[in-house]
Amino acid sequence: MDGYFKIASPGRFAIFYFQKKGAVIALEEPIIQLRKVGKEFKTANGPVVALDDINLDISRGEIFGIIGLSGAGKSTLVRCINMLETPTSGEVIFEGENLAAQNDKQKRMARRSMGMIFQQFNLLAQRNVLRNVCFPMEIAGISRQEGKKRAMELLELVGLADRAKAYPAQLSGGQKQRVAIARALATNPKVILCDEATSALDPNTTKSILNLLKEINKTMGVTVIVITHEMAVIEAICDRVAIIDQSHIAELGTVSEIFSEPKSKIGRQLILGDAVNQVKFSDSKLLRITFDGRESTEPVISNLVLACKVPVNIMYAATKDIKGTAMGQMILQLPEEESDANRVVNYLKTIQVPFEEVTKYDV
Repeated sequence: MDGYFKIASPGRFAIFYFQKKGAVIALEEPIIQLRKVGKEFKTANGPVVALDDINLDISRGEIFGIIGLSGAGKSTLVRCINMLETPTSGEVIFEGENLAAQNDKQKRMARRSMGMIFQQFNLLAQRNVLRNVCFPMEIAGISRQEGKKRAMELLELVGLADRAKAYPAQLSGGQKQRVAIARALATNPKVILCDEATSALDPNTTKSILNLLKEINKTMGVTVIVITHEMAVIEAICDRVAIIDQSHIAELGTVSEIFSEPKSKIGRQLILGDAVNQVKFSDSKLLRITFDGRESTEPVISNLVLACKVPVNIMYAATKDIKGTAMGQMILQLPEEESDANRVVNYLKTIQVPFEEVTKYDV
């Protein structure tokens, strides 16, 4: 049965998460604990429950993912963690202190230990890169000279020291997010909250930003909390993940556990997608493709599905690996939707895989 146990040592706890399959994952003591957290908004049409009975332990030094569909409550959750939104009920415990019970000054001090990165960067357009990074240090009362030195060190860390005098309008999306990361690190936070931080970026830029966050986590020991609707982001960077659905935590565990065996309906939808359920085959077109000399390591069918973004049904296959060469044939059933089937046909033509249309009697 899944669960946690703790072993105390002088001055700290070690937390171990154990799974029914026998794997034991050592975690650091929790830096953030959510206990029965609820959040309700009052609207003209009545109260709206955004969060209900949220219970989470986020360990010091881990990269923790929170994923859900739009409207599930994930952005409200991250804003409750740093008390930008005050929970209607429950406790948000940061380093052993209940933030909800603190006064405004204490909350501000705690919030200074939590840097935040946003989807739309939220840079100040009238300030150059250097002054954007300096901004939180100005608010914290750090001297101008010390703040400038710290800002230049952080710009070096994120690879933008040469753009210190540039303005946000002169930067690409990825560069803006790097500035935002440097700004989030300015006050030496213990936690970075990333609210859809890569949603506005292209895939290559997303990969570079995620690699940067992993490096910061590894070298600086900063706990990273990633809020996203993209499973690819969770898979690329996170240690553990919580799936939130309709204001509740639907599933919680290590990324490998959740990906290999999602238990909730929303987990299966996010990980496996619902494309297969939507695609009809019935008596649709059949193609025989021939392997007559391609390298056996080339994942032809996998690449086809990824490129065309539709599934195919393998009706028959007889292939062999002969000294690194793929030989044989395979019969594929294409989707019933003509546009989907045409994408598959055009892809096979593009990669020059021999194929012919066949009937069901050839299978």
